[in-house]
Amino acid sequence: MHGYTESLEYLASAEALESLRRDAYWPKWDSPWWHMMLLHEMGHTREIPPTAIEALARELENTPSTEFLDGSDYHCHCALGCVYQLLAAYGLDVDGRMPWIRQWFLRYQMRDGGFNCDADAYAVEDECPSSMVGTIAPFEAVLFYTPRDWTAEEIEFLDRGASFLQERALWQGSPTRHNAEEREQSKAWTDLCFPRFYFYDVLRGLYALLSWAERRGVKLERARFAQVLKGLETGVAIGRRAYVGVGTRLPEGGRAEESLFPLLETVSAIGPSAYLERQWRRCQELGSRCFQG
Repeated sequence: MHGYTESLEYLASAEALESLRRDAYWPKWDSPWWHMMLLHEMGHTREIPPTAIEALARELENTPSTEFLDGSDYHCHCALGCVYQLLAAYGLDVDGRMPWIRQWFLRYQMRDGGFNCDADAYAVEDECPSSMVGTIAPFEAVLFYTPRDWTAEEIEFLDRGASFLQERALWQGSPTRHNAEEREQSKAWTDLCFPRFYFYDVLRGLYALLSWAERRGVKLERARFAQVLKGLETGVAIGRRAYVGVGTRLPEGGRAEESLFPLLETVSAIGPSAYLERQWRRCQELGSRCFQG
């Protein structure tokens, strides 16, 4: 696949290690974090050079959480949800080495089961302006990458998160004033994307919700998700490159246009996607057991 070897070689390079030392996350979309996340989403997590994984893990160990709500911490829920999944899938003991990340998830879940990476949203008292994008990755992290039985607190966390997904019927944006912009953003969620990184689409939400339902022995009302299912049944393909036009904040300050890399451009081409088709087949299997009505 065009760009695959180049990404692996880059991650093994001194240049990549220096980039991770400078900043584990920025800039988008061609720093090591994004190469690793793409390989993970493709199912090639264990092919990532161990030096890159360890450099990323060390960065997170050396910059533990301080306090999200007072603005003193640069971490965000969606990024932490993604990187937790990446490191856990690689085989690292994330809870042992970075116990603050899981506690972060449990601490910052909003009362409706969602999250918002805008700290100001937590000060809103008359509504709950949670974000689908801020929610999905932490929900997946606890759902798919808990290497033991869930605690009572984690079950409550997951049940609230699943309730949030159901309340939104997987496709609806926030009904709130504070997060009104999400109602416009949600119009794109039926256009599937790959890779997701922390972006959201309805297939990603459906897979997470059905996986929760099977693990929890819950039956879901098919009619609630009729609009989503109807769209997916007509065909599953990449309909948008969600990262295009987003831009990036630079580690040294300021902003710039995003810069891409060959593997990302190859696998995100508009049209059929083996990765999305595989997830849709899994959803169909889960749905045959978890949907009723």
